[in-house]
Amino acid sequence: MTDTAVETTRPRDDDAPAPRSAGRSRRDLVLLVMPGAVLVLLVLALSTRNPNLLSADSLLAIADSAAPLMVLAVGATLVILCGGIDLSIAALAALSSVLFALWIPTFGPATAVPVIAVAALAGAIQGLVHVTAKVNSFIVTLGGLALWSGIALVISGARTVPVTDLDAIRWAFTTVAGLPSAVLIALGVVTLLGAVLRLTPAGRWVRAVGHAEQAARLSGIPVGAVKVAAFTASGACAGLAGVLLVARTFSGAPSLGATLLLPAIAAVVVGGTAITGGFGGIGRTVIGALIVIVLRVGLSLVGVDAGVESVIYGVLIIGAVALTIDRAKVDVLK
Repeated sequence: MTDTAVETTRPRDDDAPAPRSAGRSRRDLVLLVMPGAVLVLLVLALSTRNPNLLSADSLLAIADSAAPLMVLAVGATLVILCGGIDLSIAALAALSSVLFALWIPTFGPATAVPVIAVAALAGAIQGLVHVTAKVNSFIVTLGGLALWSGIALVISGARTVPVTDLDAIRWAFTTVAGLPSAVLIALGVVTLLGAVLRLTPAGRWVRAVGHAEQAARLSGIPVGAVKVAAFTASGACAGLAGVLLVARTFSGAPSLGATLLLPAIAAVVVGGTAITGGFGGIGRTVIGALIVIVLRVGLSLVGVDAGVESVIYGVLIIGAVALTIDRAKVDVLK
């Protein structure tokens, strides 16, 4: 193995600018600083319209509403860091909400465990299909989107499944030391995955696969296993997001969370994670999720129609991808 190959597979630190060129270093610095600056400017701008927005209660309410989206987006970040995409996360969250509502009479407060396990298995299956059958992740997860949505419709009878045993899900909508439990759960997921990426070889492997997959394979990194693990974690996060959605609505439904796909992808790319993989991280996605939620609050404050949200998310995604994409990887534009 040549020194060049070794250097190619050594990924950049999440918060350190790339040393390859002055232009690239400036770009990475902009991507590091800009999401946080945008979030601060959004909050300050909205606080001029509603001064109560900066109160502790308002900020906690924003964080609470961001929790399911944050968990969903953090899982998707792992797949995107590998250079893939997971379009099935919202559908899998909806399926998980239905399973959670249906299984509560059987498993009680522990229902989240089998639900998250099933969602993780679904993610692993998608990863295995992607790796073994060599099918593009976009196609695999697009099919997964239809598959999980269809299963949710069938097992729910195309109806909302109410939750009557609120004690079984109280842990997901209570408060602990004055903080919403959903926020604490989301922070726990962020801390766990962030620690894995920072403190274990898995973090270097994920970014190496996204940065230069062939070089990563030549250097001995188990590329297939890394990708399957990323899809598995994404599925597990989608399952947990579905559980948190049930705790907010006290019901599961095949359409629950269906509108979260665009916001989740927007949270990842707006946070500064490159859609081409290899650059970004969990912390960036947290900031991106908060930007999306604060933007949603701002739109409602100024009286913008809810239907316009999708338009804005689409513009955000295109703009953020144009800014973060690694054009050195795109030899041919298709």
